[in-house]
Amino acid sequence: MDESVSDRVRRVMEAASVSQAVFAERVRLTPDKLSKSLTGVRRFTSLDLALIAEAGSTTVDWLLTGRAPNQPSFAARTIDETVPERDKVNQVAQRFTTAYEVLELLDRLPKLPALPEVRTELALHIDQGRQLANDAAHALEATGEWAAGRESDALIAACVKAYGVDVAITPLPDGVNGVTWQTDSFRLILISPSNVWTRQRFTLAHELGHILAKDAHDLVIERRILPGRVKDVTEVRANAFAASLLMPAPEVEERFRQAVAPDGQLGGDGFARLVVTFKVSPSALAVRLGQLGLIDRAGRDRFRVLTAETCHLQAEAAPEFQRQQAWSRVPQFPARVAGQLFSGYQAGETTLRPLASLLDVDVDWLHNVLEPEPKGAADARVSDVEAKDPVFTP
Repeated sequence: MDESVSDRVRRVMEAASVSQAVFAERVRLTPDKLSKSLTGVRRFTSLDLALIAEAGSTTVDWLLTGRAPNQPSFAARTIDETVPERDKVNQVAQRFTTAYEVLELLDRLPKLPALPEVRTELALHIDQGRQLANDAAHALEATGEWAAGRESDALIAACVKAYGVDVAITPLPDGVNGVTWQTDSFRLILISPSNVWTRQRFTLAHELGHILAKDAHDLVIERRILPGRVKDVTEVRANAFAASLLMPAPEVEERFRQAVAPDGQLGGDGFARLVVTFKVSPSALAVRLGQLGLIDRAGRDRFRVLTAETCHLQAEAAPEFQRQQAWSRVPQFPARVAGQLFSGYQAGETTLRPLASLLDVDVDWLHNVLEPEPKGAADARVSDVEAKDPVFTP
């Protein structure tokens, strides 16, 4: 016979090895309310379930459905033969997927916008990536957040608005630059804090290419993404997407004409200005200029060995380089997901624990930061919530 919610709550109580009265106190219920809920006279509220899940080190989804939490299968698409430590990647990804599960159960998960279609009539994956970037650029620019040459935070904001893609900058296992995963419920990009902000920026665009091409139904782990140096066809497409999105051909060609010397040659100063304008690495820009036929192989090889910092110094844009470098090192959470979790907490639908887990902070510390209050106020607030007796409807 199938288990009910009450059956699963009883299993949690049995595993806790305490009396029903003690367990009721742990989850902030009166023994009478817990007894009525277990016998079906009273329905468990969303807050009840959240507290029971915390007490039992499980999830609300399991209490309601018996389903195990989302577990990713892996697609290690990387030029490095070394497979990352998958359990560590899984642990990071699980923080975020648990947040999505809570929001889905609270009916707070936004509907995902449609994705553009990959032009399968284009036989070459590099052409598919370029066309996908052209299509995506219109949607991203329509948000008012993004245009070629804008900073990475603008691209993140546009990803959320145009395609419902949440982006977090969070510590990943050593050597892992990006992680991407999409399901019917969420689209997620994780990128690691970095001392090389141009690489991080290209990684962000590259991972967006995987999402839009629907490559990431298995969790994709990537290391050392390098423009123009991959063989996997989905990686070729994602690289072509990133290069075309960050360095659109019409804009690059126009800026190139403005940067060349009177003799028609691109000098070091002109190249440095292009690096600053498009906010990419000299290597990525040199490859792109070569692809567009704007420089020859010798020019490409000469420019690609430069560094972004040198180019910014040469273009008298050192403060911009430092600002981007500082931004790329700081972990950042997906604001939309965190905001919805906090709204659910304020509405009495869940506790602060899912938000604390997402942010990877102690729940008591988070509570003190968000809602400093005198002793005794927390118990009064919980009593008020229980008096309203909100009913969770999956």
